[in-house]
Amino acid sequence: MDDPSQPPPLPTQSPPPRHGCLTTWLILMLVANAATAIVTPFSVAGMRNAGLQPSPIGIGVIVICAIANIAFAIALFRWQKWGFYGFAVTTAIALITNLSLGVGIGRTVLGLIGIVLLYWVLNMGGTNKAWPYLK
Repeated sequence: MDDPSQPPPLPTQSPPPRHGCLTTWLILMLVANAATAIVTPFSVAGMRNAGLQPSPIGIGVIVICAIANIAFAIALFRWQKWGFYGFAVTTAIALITNLSLGVGIGRTVLGLIGIVLLYWVLNMGGTNKAWPYLK
């Protein structure tokens, strides 16, 4: 006999399938951003030797964006749409910061490829397309 004081059991639903390219891209973003957060503070001398003008604030912004991107990748693994929008914001911030550090416009614009590829892998895969599953 059912106990009316107990809520009905929730249906068990497996997570939607994730396309392999999306999983690969998100793992790559996790690794790349972790490396960026760790390596960037130790790269100031090399940046100066390359003719850039790194400031402590600029370096800090890049490190914070990289750490935020780790959180955004985890959010996308958990099917959260705000993870994509977070990547878009940090991409814009990194673009402005790179220009202020003296990175050329060509190399700076290449940084936009990451967000374009992320959007693409979120929308590829036919029935495994991830974008419609994002909450």
